[in-house]
This record gives sequence, structure tokens and C-alpha cells, in this order.
Amino acid sequence: MSAQGLSLSLPRARYGLDGTLCLAVAVLLGWGLVMVASASVAIGEKMSGSPLYFFERQLVFVAMGSVAGAIAFMVPMKSWESSGPLLLAFAFFLLVLVLIPHIGVRVNSARRWLDFGVFRLQASEPARLAMILYLAGYIVRRQQRLQTSLLGLAVPFLPLGLVSLLLLAEPDFGATAILMAVAMLMLFLGGARLSYLGGLFAVVGTVLTILVLTAAYRMKRLMTFTDPWADAEHAGWQLTQSLIAVGRGEWFGVGLGNSVQKLLYLPEMHTDFIFAILAEEFGLLGVAALLALFGVIVWRGFVIGQNAERLDCRFKAYLCYGLSSWLGLQAMINMAVNMGMLPTKGLTLPLVSYGGSSLITVCVVLALILRVDHENRLLEAGHPEASRTTAGIRASRGEPRLGWSKLKSLVGRDAGIRRRQS
Repeated sequence: MSAQGLSLSLPRARYGLDGTLCLAVAVLLGWGLVMVASASVAIGEKMSGSPLYFFERQLVFVAMGSVAGAIAFMVPMKSWESSGPLLLAFAFFLLVLVLIPHIGVRVNSARRWLDFGVFRLQASEPARLAMILYLAGYIVRRQQRLQTSLLGLAVPFLPLGLVSLLLLAEPDFGATAILMAVAMLMLFLGGARLSYLGGLFAVVGTVLTILVLTAAYRMKRLMTFTDPWADAEHAGWQLTQSLIAVGRGEWFGVGLGNSVQKLLYLPEMHTDFIFAILAEEFGLLGVAALLALFGVIVWRGFVIGQNAERLDCRFKAYLCYGLSSWLGLQAMINMAVNMGMLPTKGLTLPLVSYGGSSLITVCVVLALILRVDHENRLLEAGHPEASRTTAGIRASRGEPRLGWSKLKSLVGRDAGIRRRQS
């Protein structure tokens, strides 16, 4: 397609935000509040004497997330790009701080939280966001080296490996696995050679496998996952109760508020396993609607990233790809765990599960994607406040663009070959 044809295919610039994305987020957020209210009735009554205890706290978290998202949206993307190394240093600080005894809060043999009174901050949430911001900036700054040398691919794995080690020390295997997967995807879209990336993927996969095999509790989870009914009264209790909840939902569910498994049968029914309660109350139809909503969020995130790439704003593009992949992957893993397709990971369902850290971080993530969309629209309209990043200007002078277009056109081929051919 010619440059003229490409310019004509771009949608007409309009001020505002992506309405489809905003609608999907609003529906999910509202649905999440309803599900927290429904799923936490019994546990709220037991812990505090109020059946709406967790619902009321979730409303506070929604307000906090909205404020945090609004602040993040007001910051220009060029400021986020330049702050990548500083944010990464802050992520290291949080991950080290949470491991210090009497500072990090230990719950169920895991030290992952910092207590701020109003809520507990799970350090892995902002740390993963900071790592993705840094990685998007690195891809833009060192794309030539990333595409042509193993060293260019290995350099970002130094901070990535250190962050992963700190996450595993908490321990938080699920967050580590998601971070690694998102990083691999971003580096692939950034132009890393498939041969180098495949080698590093094999190394990372081997290390993660060894970590599973050498940790007794992880092996226990793995064995329980393969046959939860073999020890349904003890190790397999949580998964079997989740499967019972999903099975009871059938096609149309038992009705909102009519779940039986939330009556203290299913542990963590309002956090990690809220999907099982949703499936019980809304059935397969509700699950399909939930999948569609998350699909819309990921789809619109990639479309916004692709538009940024067409406008030669690489940092914005890679950031959208990474953040959208994070949300979609975490949602898929949470649902798979609830349905017995993966071992228990301790991951929340974005925008739906109860929890301040997750909800506030997801609100910031979505605000960043919407900020990219806002700046895309300003740039398309020729607004005087709109500006390309330095890397984007270099790209407009002749450097080849990679990213989402690579995913569509280079599957099965090496990025270096395509660069030589261009």
C-alpha cells in the first residue's frame, strides 16, 4: 500500500476518547462492584459483622483508582517515556522494601504487601507497570541494537531478571510469569530476532520449570491441579469448590445473589476466585459476556497502539501493546485457574476482583492507554500541543517501523531479514 493510500485509510481525527474502550471498562467496573457485593456477603458478615464490608471498601478503591487514573491521564506521554529509568528504580525500592521483616506484611506465607492503613499495597502491581514503561522506552532508544545483536536483547533482561528474582522472593510466581510473557511479546514487536528470542525463552522456561520442581508448595499445587478430586477435602478443596461453582452455573446461572459456594465453601471467593462465583450466578452466558468485554479492551488497546505506530510514536505503541497484553493475559490466567486449566497462581481478575492494589493499578494502566488515544487524536488533527517523540521524528525521516505491523506480516520470519530487504 502506498503512503497516500495509508494516509487515506486513517480515520478522521476527532477529539475525545475511545468510546468503545470506555464503555467496556465502565461495564466491567460496574459488574465487578456488583460481584464483590454478592460474593463477599458471607465473608464480610463473618469478619466484620457487615455483609457489605468489602463492597464499601471496594467503592473507596474505585474512587482512589479514578483519581489515580485521572492524574496519570493528565501527564504527557513524553514525560512517562523520560521517567522510565526513575520509575524502574522506584519499582526496585518497593520490591526490596516489601521483603524487609516488620515492613512487608506477610499473609499466607507470602510477603507481598505494604500496609498504608487505608489499604495494603501489593508491590508487584506498580513494579510490573514500571517495568513495562521502562521496557517500552528501551525498545525505542535501542531498537537498532535490539534488532541486530544478542547483546541488545540481553541488556533489558538484566533489570527484568532482577525484578523477577525479587518477585519470586515474595514469592509471586504468577506475577513473574505474566511479566516475562509480556516482556517477550514487547521485545518481539520491537524487532528482536526470533532465534535470539527463542533461545532466551528456552532459558527462562527452563529456569521457571526448575523453580516449580524445586519448591515443595509449587509441586503440591501442580499435583493438586492435575487431580484435585484425589484430595478434595484438603489440598484440592479450593479447586474442587471452584469447579462445583462453575458447573452449577450451567447455561444461564442460578441468578445474582443465589450462589451457594460463596457461603464460606469456596476460599478467596471475592478475590482470586470471584470468576467462579460469577460463573455460578450468570452461567455460560455471563462467562461469554465477560470474555467479550476483556476481548474488547485488548482489541481497542492494540488498535490504539497501532494508530500510534502509524503516527511514528513508537513508545506509545509499544506501551499500549504491553499494557493491553498484560490485562488480557492476566484475565485469561485467572479464568483458567478458576476452571482448573492451570495451577493456582494467586492472580486477581482485573476490574472485577476485590483489592485496592490491583484496581488502582489497572485504572492507571487504562488511563495510560486512553492518554495515548488522546494524543493520537490531537496529532491527527494537527493540534499545536501535539508532538511526536524524538524517536518518532527519527522514524518519519526514514527508519523502518516495526511493532503490530510486524506481528501481522512477519510471523515465521526473522526481523533482521526483513530489515535487510527493506
